[in-house]
Amino acid sequence: MTGVPTSRPRKILTGIAPVSWEHPADRAALQALRAVPGFDTAVKKILGFIGGEQGIRLIFQANAVKVGPSQFPKIHSMMSEVKTTLDWDEEVEVYVSQTPMPNAMAVGFDHPFIVIHSGTLTLLSDDEQRVVLGHELGHVMSGHALYHTILYLIVLFGFANLPFLIGIAVLPIRLALMEWYRKSELSADRAGLLACQDRGDALRMFLKFAGGGKASEMDLEVYLEQAKEYAEGGGPLDTIYKILNTLDLDHPFSSIRADELRKWIDEGAYDKIVVDGEFTHRGTEEDERPLTEDISGGARYYGQEVKETVGQVVEAAKKVGQAFTDAVRDATKR
Repeated sequence: MTGVPTSRPRKILTGIAPVSWEHPADRAALQALRAVPGFDTAVKKILGFIGGEQGIRLIFQANAVKVGPSQFPKIHSMMSEVKTTLDWDEEVEVYVSQTPMPNAMAVGFDHPFIVIHSGTLTLLSDDEQRVVLGHELGHVMSGHALYHTILYLIVLFGFANLPFLIGIAVLPIRLALMEWYRKSELSADRAGLLACQDRGDALRMFLKFAGGGKASEMDLEVYLEQAKEYAEGGGPLDTIYKILNTLDLDHPFSSIRADELRKWIDEGAYDKIVVDGEFTHRGTEEDERPLTEDISGGARYYGQEVKETVGQVVEAAKKVGQAFTDAVRDATKR
């Protein structure tokens, strides 16, 4: 390929279905999102207002650079490699936008496309950029781009205030979209790892997103310990702060994403797919997969979150109660 050499061979995951990497909370949150009253109506009204996908695409045709053999050839070559690794034949356009804040997104409806901020290219190495491309292709393959686009329009372009949405309670839709979007990122992070097939590159991406581009001044293993401490540590008040701090975010914190991906690797799920070649294939095998697996997986994930939160609150209440009892007992002895 032109522009960038392939650093090492990667296993082609022939016919892999997105469900093979999708986080159970992603699929559970998506089902909950679709059940929000007025959601389907809001989606149809927004799509009708903007005139379909072309209205979104024109924004980036006008104010970004479309990747090709002669424009950002390294990205063009890497995208071809990522599509080969994840065995995706459909054309997926890529645009580079002059935006300093590192980020990327997959948007569109019938033919989704990928937009990468120029800050991402400055921040990440070539192999880490491959992770981002795989991440965004994972969104495309999972069918996330439609709802991503709706969220961008509601949140970033203020569609929630337009007259054609009068009568629809947009706030619950927005919050449900935010919750699902955060969980969809956990799925796409796994796709990014499968596309690059290097644990270090995939996890280092979060390190750089959190602390900047000077990898020589940061230690990945220390950061992963920090991420684990954030995910598992803290008391009930910390838990409340964590919930409040993320309610209005479309992405989880980098530490949460790093810890979730690390756990997926440690559980052996990554090796099962790449080393053993055990994954769900697109087509009949994917269609026949029981829906109960998604429901039970999502229930376990959210159930564990609730259990941990409630447990921390109960433990704190016990400590407060014991402190009060001790204080009363000491007072009566005087």
